Amino acid sequence: MHSDFPADSPLLHQFLFSTDYQRLKRSLVMNKNLLIIQDLDGVCMGLVRDPLTRTLDPDYINASKLLAGHFYVLTNGEHIGGRGLNQIVDTALGAESQTAAHQSYLPGLAGGGVQWQDQQGRVTHPGVSDEELTFLRSVPDKAKAYLTSLLNKAPYNLSNADIDLLCHSAILDNLASPTININVFHQHFQQPELYLQLQKDLKGIMQALLDEADVRNLSESFFIHYAPNLGRDAQGERIKFARGQDSGTTDFQFMLQGAIKEVGVLVILNHYYFEQTGHYPLGESFNARTAPRDQEKLLALAEQHFDPQQMPRIIGVGDTVTSNPQSTASDVVLRGGSDRGFLTLVQALGARFQSDNAVLYVDSSGGELDRPGLQLDRLNPLPGSQPNRHHDGICDQNDPLNLNFVFANGHQQYITFFRDLAAAFANA
Repeated sequence: MHSDFPADSPLLHQFLFSTDYQRLKRSLVMNKNLLIIQDLDGVCMGLVRDPLTRTLDPDYINASKLLAGHFYVLTNGEHIGGRGLNQIVDTALGAESQTAAHQSYLPGLAGGGVQWQDQQGRVTHPGVSDEELTFLRSVPDKAKAYLTSLLNKAPYNLSNADIDLLCHSAILDNLASPTININVFHQHFQQPELYLQLQKDLKGIMQALLDEADVRNLSESFFIHYAPNLGRDAQGERIKFARGQDSGTTDFQFMLQGAIKEVGVLVILNHYYFEQTGHYPLGESFNARTAPRDQEKLLALAEQHFDPQQMPRIIGVGDTVTSNPQSTASDVVLRGGSDRGFLTLVQALGARFQSDNAVLYVDSSGGELDRPGLQLDRLNPLPGSQPNRHHDGICDQNDPLNLNFVFANGHQQYITFFRDLAAAFANA
């Protein structure tokens, strides 16, 4: 890999908790075989209690166009619909409809990996059946009915007017990933015990929705995604219950099987190879629904089909990574977060293909939600030292995921870097 740095200069993947953005930018600009895969909420937008108030910086959107073909999003949210990203893009650019001529939509995967969009806003759902989409369309109304029945009773005892107002903000009628986002309840209750009880009750509501799908012969179609979470076990993802100042799981998402971000990495990589070579290594119809979900199998699939000479340097960017000890008396650590899987796969692909991939972490604790933040005195460890890798609630000393470069001041700091990178990349 071409570099203007000294021969003994560290590679990007050798950095840890670094804020040397100039070195990062120079290194990325020098390598035109670059693929950036980026999460959205908390990364290029602040985390907010009410998803309807999300905004995007127009300069960030314009910068993404300068990286066309080298930049894709990967989100559990959606491109389309009233709560989708495209409407936020239109608002930011002053457009009146989603058929706007600006052609500045953010390309990539939404719905955890099942909703593909190009820069022109053309959307497809590869591998998703009509029956599944029909059921998904019914989920928001079903969720509203379940919530209304729950919140009318003790211990909540909310009025119908309050329930309607809260549900309007909380129930996201995403087509491929309908979601109950409980940030507004956290603010409304102002009682930690009520908020914790709601998390427990919502777990039951989501199971009831899965049971309804079973009745429709869709028992293998869906799963529940908790964000943030504490990783997975044999029963599925572990919910992260609120504790102290940490609000825990805020998003309860009804998602399609296969819609996990690490699979989305290979879907995006398959498209990237096509753009560069005119050939889909995994086939044109490859999608998240048919892909393996185990990381080792995904790595084996990549090694079998992707030409190492064409493999790009992949930069994964996220904000939701968790690490929580099971108890003070145990060495067991529960690691999760909706970005951990795809960032870990980016790291592993870099090791397998020697492509010097890097993981960028954006600290989203400065938003409206209670999230753990980086400990500033542990950033930029000296080369060759044994750094303290523990950042409470985010990562731990034995964490296999390396956060190579971090943006401790949040999404605005990342946007500034992204804009500078895009301009330099376009002019290189």
